[in-house]
Amino acid sequence: MNKKDFETDTRIPVLGEAKIPSPAHNKEKGKERQAFISDIERVVIDVNPSRIAETVREGKDLPSFEMAGPREKIYFDPSKMRCALVTCGGLCPGLNDIIRSIVLGLYYGYGVRNIYGIRYGLQGFIPKYGHDVMDLKPEAVLNILEIGGSVLGSSRGPQEIGEIVDSLERMSISALFMIGGDGTLKAAIKIADAVFERGLKISVVGIPKTIDNDIYLVSRSFGFDSAVDIATMAIKSAHNESAGYPNGIGLIKLMGRYSGFIAATSALAQQDVNFVLIPEIDFDIEGPNGLLASLEERLRQRQHAVIVVAEGAGQKYIKSDKDEVDASGNLKLKDIGLFLKDTISAWFKSKNIEISLKYIDPSYIIRSLPANANDHVFCSFLGRDAVHAAMAGKTKLIVGNWSNHFVHIPMSASAEKRKQVNSTGKLWQSVLEATGQGSLKN
Repeated sequence: MNKKDFETDTRIPVLGEAKIPSPAHNKEKGKERQAFISDIERVVIDVNPSRIAETVREGKDLPSFEMAGPREKIYFDPSKMRCALVTCGGLCPGLNDIIRSIVLGLYYGYGVRNIYGIRYGLQGFIPKYGHDVMDLKPEAVLNILEIGGSVLGSSRGPQEIGEIVDSLERMSISALFMIGGDGTLKAAIKIADAVFERGLKISVVGIPKTIDNDIYLVSRSFGFDSAVDIATMAIKSAHNESAGYPNGIGLIKLMGRYSGFIAATSALAQQDVNFVLIPEIDFDIEGPNGLLASLEERLRQRQHAVIVVAEGAGQKYIKSDKDEVDASGNLKLKDIGLFLKDTISAWFKSKNIEISLKYIDPSYIIRSLPANANDHVFCSFLGRDAVHAAMAGKTKLIVGNWSNHFVHIPMSASAEKRKQVNSTGKLWQSVLEATGQGSLKN
């Protein structure tokens, strides 16, 4: 990231002045008392010393995020609040953890009694679909941590923003918590804008969800740690399969439409991988330094190999004349895993070299499983801080992690770009050192 990446407006909109003393964490327990967070407490975005010094010399304020956490004064009266939660887009480990954390935070932390789960994503707001609303009391969420997916269900695709806001208005919702990825974040911005235009007092708070860990200005997204944890099991299996046969090849396709964080991190977590292919790094398939020639040399030397490919890698080789999009407007990617499987098989067949190739695609298994222990904790923090932000009357923000702190990030700032693996950064350079694959470019 360069200096311009940090030059963004980080102010968080508020619905009005917070005047009500917070009931959250303000009761003495023994001699200890929970500290509140002030709006002036900030986390510097850019920690590079030279750029910090330059900014100070220029007399400018250091770009920073507002710290997340409980405020001493809140905007909403908890006894009169109605809150709604919705999960959108693809499934991801940790969704139920977020739901549980928000519900318990609202109920026990602030005394909010009217909490509703919107079923099947944004469809749940639209009357024609007929989806019931789920009443979210603590007993409804106490045992959902070990259940994969989302107890609220999900859906893809846009819905009419006006109808969504109509529904919020009919239900007298004061705070809407939207859990989802890039498309959900863009929808949340439109909903917040429409709410403002109607003069409604509804807080819209996002919790960024992407298993790919590609949310801009967010150090880590929930579910990513779990995905890497599970992906390493697939790598272990692929390695055992490949090592068990002469010229064995294990080929694993992992998630990562535009960013290769899961593939790169999993390869480092389970260092049995010889080739890692990700969307950010171009590679050649044929030619003296291409993948096929490098793979043949690896088999000649070691008699087995493991390849990890992110789903968005190598799309230039399988592009069609007409691009198709899914219900959410995302470009439908062609299957690079199956393409490589066929291409590798054909290459060695043309050379009369017998191979044993095993292809593994654990994507839907990874997406649908419960979160691991690290993500359990991480989701608990995210959910509770989302509650604190909404109760304080803050809106049009996401709660994220930056420099090991939980912060408030404007939705518009995070929606501007996508985080990707830096080709000269520590992660990718470590992958190159661990695999020894080289650039795979002619």
